[in-house]
Amino acid sequence: MASEPILTALDLAVAKRTRFLDSKIWFDYLALTKPEVNFMIAVTTFAGFCLGGPSVWHDFPFLRSINAVLGTLFVASGTGALNQYIERCFDAQMRRTARRPLAAGRLNPSAVLWFGIALSVFGTVYLAAAANLLASLLALGTLLSYLFFYTPLKRSSPWCTLVGAFSGAMPPLIGWAAVSGQLSFGAWALYSVLFLWQFPHFMAIAWMYREDYARASYLVLPHDEHNSVRFVNWQTLLPLLLLAPVSLLPALTCKASATYCFGAVLLCAGFLYYGARFTLRKSNSSARQLLSASIIYLPSLFGLMILLRR
Repeated sequence: MASEPILTALDLAVAKRTRFLDSKIWFDYLALTKPEVNFMIAVTTFAGFCLGGPSVWHDFPFLRSINAVLGTLFVASGTGALNQYIERCFDAQMRRTARRPLAAGRLNPSAVLWFGIALSVFGTVYLAAAANLLASLLALGTLLSYLFFYTPLKRSSPWCTLVGAFSGAMPPLIGWAAVSGQLSFGAWALYSVLFLWQFPHFMAIAWMYREDYARASYLVLPHDEHNSVRFVNWQTLLPLLLLAPVSLLPALTCKASATYCFGAVLLCAGFLYYGARFTLRKSNSSARQLLSASIIYLPSLFGLMILLRR
């Protein structure tokens, strides 16, 4: 009889070890890091590093750029995991997020908490060691503002998008700081592009999943339908109109060529077209098209900056 508890404990230990080694659980942990978001973060961080570094490719510090991107991705992955830990109860109420590993109950909350903390701490230390202290502090500031300002504000004010945009636009600053150790006008030009881009991008998401957000008591849009439509229109069109001249700022810093300007104007025109269609004809279809346009626009624009830099 005395051996039964021991056998039970051993069985539980074996079961936990088997589950840990199960390949599916690794996909769940990968999902916690939000890979689709990390792709954009990697592109914009690398762009900041490229434009803040030497203009001659044979002098380019490739190893340091990889370290800067990796360190930023570790912090971003930790932020994504901690965000899902904080919002796990609300994610379970939304159709869009109910199948996330933590919301669906496939992972233990405490394990996810420590996973997020470990990634965040490692990424912050990695950036300080492999790049510099400024890049590390910028990444840490992004994490703290995202988790402790933007995340709780989503449940109390539709202006959460504005607050979240400040932290969401940090990756190019981290990349620029990692290579130069300072933040000049060119760094803030990249920051401004990413800052403005977030508004039409998120308005498309907020409109498509407005019922989902309301179900989980998120206040990402005003409750009143009339005010909600006006709010979405302003936060879509105004940033898009400002984005056109702001996207040309890298040319003024002598970091992008005239060919870049032509490409930037074309990309902004296409982005503005889908934004205008969305504001004039509200539907999930037009919102989805605007979302697709935003996903094409950002890596294309930053890719042009990198390829056509001077």
